[in-house]
Amino acid sequence: MKAIFIFVPYLSTSILEVTYKFKLLEPFIVSARKYRPKTFKDVVGQQAITNTLTNAIENNHLAQALLFTGPRGVGKTTCARILAKQINQQGEASEDEDFAFNIFELDAASNNSVDDIRELTSQVRIPPQVGKYKVYIIDEVHMLSQAAFNAFLKTLEEPPAHAIFILATTEKHKIIPTILSRCQIFDFKRITVKDTAEYLRYIAESQQINAEDDALHIIAQKADGAMRDALSIFDRVVSFSGKNLTRKAVTENLNVLDYDTYFKATDLILARDIPGLLVLFNETLAQGFDGHHFIVGLASHFRDLMVCKHQNTIPLLEVGEEAKKQYLEQSQKPSGSFLLEAIDLANDCDIKYKSSKHQRLLVELTLMKLASIDFDGEKKKSKHLGPGRGRPDFIIPASFYRVNHNKVTEPKAPTNQKSAEGNAPQIAPTQKAKPQSIQTASASTSAPAPTLTEEHTAQSSIAKPQETQDAETKRIQIDLKAGKKRVSGLSLSSLKAKKEHQLNKKEEIIDESSLPNSVFTEQELRKHWAEFVDIIDKEGRKILASNLNADLPKLKENFVIWIELPNDTMKKEVEREKYDLMEYLKLKLHNHFITLDITVNETTAKKFAFTPEEKYLKLREKNPAIDLLRKEFDLDI
Repeated sequence: MKAIFIFVPYLSTSILEVTYKFKLLEPFIVSARKYRPKTFKDVVGQQAITNTLTNAIENNHLAQALLFTGPRGVGKTTCARILAKQINQQGEASEDEDFAFNIFELDAASNNSVDDIRELTSQVRIPPQVGKYKVYIIDEVHMLSQAAFNAFLKTLEEPPAHAIFILATTEKHKIIPTILSRCQIFDFKRITVKDTAEYLRYIAESQQINAEDDALHIIAQKADGAMRDALSIFDRVVSFSGKNLTRKAVTENLNVLDYDTYFKATDLILARDIPGLLVLFNETLAQGFDGHHFIVGLASHFRDLMVCKHQNTIPLLEVGEEAKKQYLEQSQKPSGSFLLEAIDLANDCDIKYKSSKHQRLLVELTLMKLASIDFDGEKKKSKHLGPGRGRPDFIIPASFYRVNHNKVTEPKAPTNQKSAEGNAPQIAPTQKAKPQSIQTASASTSAPAPTLTEEHTAQSSIAKPQETQDAETKRIQIDLKAGKKRVSGLSLSSLKAKKEHQLNKKEEIIDESSLPNSVFTEQELRKHWAEFVDIIDKEGRKILASNLNADLPKLKENFVIWIELPNDTMKKEVEREKYDLMEYLKLKLHNHFITLDITVNETTAKKFAFTPEEKYLKLREKNPAIDLLRKEFDLDI
């Protein structure tokens, strides 16, 4: 260090002593520069890449074009400098030698023109004066222009033996494929929270700083995998708290919510203390945090509690030892289904937060929902409960229903008279009966249930509303015999019962002799055919009417009606709509045995003109003079 002499003859001795002390102070160097790795062994979190580069140097298997890609602050430029230094160290070369004359760094963000690349390529031809290789480090290479990339292609593909290019970028997708194909690519990963916290502890010990483990983990989480960001945050927090680095000081300086806030919020949710939960959220807003930050942190807290539920997933918890003990303790209180429902609610609030008009109300509503979840993961009025999906509104015994073999009647309401069973149906104590009238059952369970006829139904004095009856019929299914247990639709017993029912079922026999079988002529057929076409044409069914007019119907043997259509499309249209036609003809001709036969004959299509050319040819067949008219006036179709 250079000595600095200050001559102040008129100052007192005390001021001179203070000045002497200050002149000996060294300038402050940020930790990101002070603790920059000088060897591959010092690089944190990139062991796979550093081992590969070390082996490539030792085995003389190093490519001449390398591409280092990855997030910011993970060691791309640092590894490039270490590589440039190590490949030039030969024999007794000093380890302190940095070979600065052999290393050329170019910032492509500000030197991205074609002229800058041409100047670089012109220097490549000159061999190094000291060392073996000239190393060109181009940082932020994705910022080069298209023309600069093209000017760099040939040099990158066939560089001189003494030249090595190292390209570094955070956005590999912006580099053209022709450059990528000429490089050996190394993908740098984000540094884990554990590795970052360990390196911060090493720096804290070297600076004699007493740092809590939880404080270092919060800094590592805030850095999000970037070591340079972690070191910058570390310097900032040390400037704030001095030699004693606590979790409280870190959370206060970094403006992050402490773990204790989420632990307290979770305890209030489990205790269903909605007022206390809303007060805690208000205190959080008063500290300057927004609701989005709070709900996202709460969702992450629930995720960490879920991780602690299983022994194999505990390593996924990236917190300090003290915080881990608190997580393990609190994770024993809620169930897994509760946490799953809570994560879903918090994540839904996170998604809707930005589009919400009243963001605070959205978060408060989510907190109230969280405090209303049961420990089994189901809410009190969950959508999973209710008619048909959970327990029914009220329980009615099967004997309370009057059953016929083919239909199930509605339950009857109890009256003052005692039924044969002696007891009226009981309503479940946990549910309220619906205010509706129910008719009394008059049949005994010991006797076979009589058939419910339409006359008996008409005599019912107090009938249940039809909508309520339909709802109950859909909700409660009764077997064919009262008191029989329900079985699955795919069970063996149900299949057997279905088979017996099919065997016992009497087939309905239709007496064909009773059906109308009158004889009719082709003229009568065409008359009623034309009437039907006229009816559907007035109704607006123009396509069907046109298809039916395409050919006159012909009567064949056995009352078969035959028509011939020019294409399959018309045939399909008529077949799809023929039900109304056949019903009309059977009614008018008094013959139930009429059938329709449709055939396709493409030669008949010549009778119909669809395109302008076909229409012109049709007209020319009728009147050849029209062709002379077209030629005389030079007309186009």
